[in-house]
Amino acid sequence: MTATLAADEGLTNRSPAGRWVLAACIGGSVITQVDANAVGIALPAIGRDFRTDLAPLQWVFTAYTLTLAGLLLVAGALGDRYGRRRIFTIGVWWFALASVLSSVAPTPELLIAARALQGVGAALLTPGSLAILEASFAPGERAKAIGAWSGLSGVAGAIGPFLGGWLVQAASWRFIFLVNLPIAVAVGLIARRHVPESRDPNATGRVDLTGGVLVTLGLVGLTYGLIRGGDGRPTIAAGALLLVVFVAWERRTKHPILPLHLFASTQFTAANVVTFAVYAALGGALFLLPIALQQVSGYSPIEAGLTLLPVTVLMLLLSSRSGALAARIGPRLQMSLGPVLVGLGLALFTRIDQNGDYLTQVFPAVTVLGLGLATTVAPLTSTVLAAVPSRHAGVASAVNNDVARAAALIAVAVLPAAAGLTGDAYLEPATFSNGFHTAAMICAILCALAGGLAAVTIGNHRARRQKIHPPHAALDHLGPG
Repeated sequence: MTATLAADEGLTNRSPAGRWVLAACIGGSVITQVDANAVGIALPAIGRDFRTDLAPLQWVFTAYTLTLAGLLLVAGALGDRYGRRRIFTIGVWWFALASVLSSVAPTPELLIAARALQGVGAALLTPGSLAILEASFAPGERAKAIGAWSGLSGVAGAIGPFLGGWLVQAASWRFIFLVNLPIAVAVGLIARRHVPESRDPNATGRVDLTGGVLVTLGLVGLTYGLIRGGDGRPTIAAGALLLVVFVAWERRTKHPILPLHLFASTQFTAANVVTFAVYAALGGALFLLPIALQQVSGYSPIEAGLTLLPVTVLMLLLSSRSGALAARIGPRLQMSLGPVLVGLGLALFTRIDQNGDYLTQVFPAVTVLGLGLATTVAPLTSTVLAAVPSRHAGVASAVNNDVARAAALIAVAVLPAAAGLTGDAYLEPATFSNGFHTAAMICAILCALAGGLAAVTIGNHRARRQKIHPPHAALDHLGPG
């Protein structure tokens, strides 16, 4: 038995049907959040288990993000055309199967391949969870439903690093990939029985699979070449060429996954450039932080997993207030000041050394970082949405989310080498400490430049009235996925 919903109906949050739908969407979000924020804590243990250098650990992150970033827009289009519940459910089961494969991978290469498959599953289910809420709930109930979805996703993001640290310390990093299986099974069964099917009646024509393949292969080539360094120049060139072909294809196809006409808006383009800079800095720094805390400062996996808890708490407490303030005064002040605060928090990472005292070295840095993100994220989201007509709000949000993920992907590929962290440097505390400090300063400077760019490009146009919630990309980067 499956649920159906007439076009003129809408669920309420207090109804049993509404609670089932909300449970399925939150559960789908939770399995990706917990996994994304737990894996980063496990990287040193994975490296020790496989006796490998830093490059394969980079790929454990980038393989997942590559397929997620490359296929996210395609997956949203598939859901609009062929059924959001159908694509969401396929994504849940796909993610669960790939998680099992990740848990039993006998070699780094097979773990990387399984992580890439996980990214495909995450791409299929991520856009569907929010789209299902939008399509299923009555207009007056949507904000509350999305607020519950966003808040509980944030809680899952906060639990992920601690849970990952506990599993690594008490058992094995392999259990990180198994802990989500009961939730995934429950979500799959609930979705099949209780979630109403929905489609976009205006979505016509073919899904732009060619664009999805081109952008994914382009990112693969670019990332592989950047991780290889000097030996990867031909691959970098090939990846860059594929991305150029992708842009050319998107300009001529009738149904592009990336509507380039959106970038005719200076506000939209500037907001996405700021997004790229901030999330590149954030993704790169937070990829290295758990390794530094464990390999340099001697933190246990559980202790490393708890260090970023203040960031999550501050974002959950302050993001909606920041969005409301931006709606009243305009986004320029927060989008200028916020990235600078993020950069200051990242710069404070340079104080972390072999001593690694949490209260004097780590806590001040993550507190300033959390304040910066809480200041930035909601105004950034509202600026992106306000820069385009309302009918394009969904695709504008998806594009911005994808920009954030691609930024982190490229940063994780290039930042370690730029900071002198190659080979088995993560096994040498003094070498890794120096490289981590260099990387933190590079990221801090990048954020400062983003704040300066926002100050001169972002206008103080008030955003359309809407409830703003922290996007998944913000929560994902509280621990590399």
